[in-house]
Amino acid sequence: MNPEAPKSTPLFREHPRSFETNRFVYPVVSRRSAGVSLGVNLNPDKVCNFDCIYCQVDRVSTSETRFVGRDQLLAELDHMLSLVTSGELFEHTRFRDTPAPLRRLNDIAFSGDGEPTTYRDFDEIVAACADVKRRHGLHDVKMVLITNASMFHRPAVQRGLAILDQNQGEIWAKLEAGTDAYYHLIERTTIPFQRILDNITAAAHVRPLVIQSLFMRVDGVPPSDVELTAFCDRLNEITAAGGKLALVQIYTVARRPAESNVTPLTDAEVDAIVELVRTRTGLPALGFYGASTL
Repeated sequence: MNPEAPKSTPLFREHPRSFETNRFVYPVVSRRSAGVSLGVNLNPDKVCNFDCIYCQVDRVSTSETRFVGRDQLLAELDHMLSLVTSGELFEHTRFRDTPAPLRRLNDIAFSGDGEPTTYRDFDEIVAACADVKRRHGLHDVKMVLITNASMFHRPAVQRGLAILDQNQGEIWAKLEAGTDAYYHLIERTTIPFQRILDNITAAAHVRPLVIQSLFMRVDGVPPSDVELTAFCDRLNEITAAGGKLALVQIYTVARRPAESNVTPLTDAEVDAIVELVRTRTGLPALGFYGASTL
């Protein structure tokens, strides 16, 4: 087992999108961030252009918050930054048992209940959040975009990515398939697989990207050796075209997914994919493990 990657615990499995009265900014202890991540939810309406079979967002019930209130979002971010940096957050029941090494603010993450780059004024909200971070003097705190890479070709998104680059930004782009058929099985979207590959390659020309890849069992069956080899081939094509990939995150299901036929890989299976990626691509890869029960 990879000693650097934490096991999934209840602390990592519970990522509610609300905190007390907040509607847009929520704190989580993130296993991949190894600390506290402040999530910024730009999709409170729970609308997404992917419908991933492993997603834990309940898209059946209607959210009572349909639109982003920018002033409220920024006020919530300002308040949450104060709570984390002062240590007051860890007096809250949900975070009282956070281990000492994880009681650190790692990042502000644009994530939430849908694809954040579908937000119409994405560049403007990223700039405004960067200003709040700057006012707190948190120059070393990252700004992370967790994304399916479907909108990178849009000018407002490209401007937003550039703002992230100037503010300790990291882009974590989803790539979870090697073939078109498997991509559509997992992501259930009308967006072509090639669009995702092209967008990741273009963005990786400008700055190094982190690739986030969730693999799972579907109807009890893990991804085939052929599929995983094709996945490595896609990574190699990105780097051969001049794209820079800083890390490949291999992880599995840690929270209850949308579909009951989706279950986690074993720790050994995650480790095997990590080793395959390292061997076939030469890229750094890190594994993150799932829940033993869901």
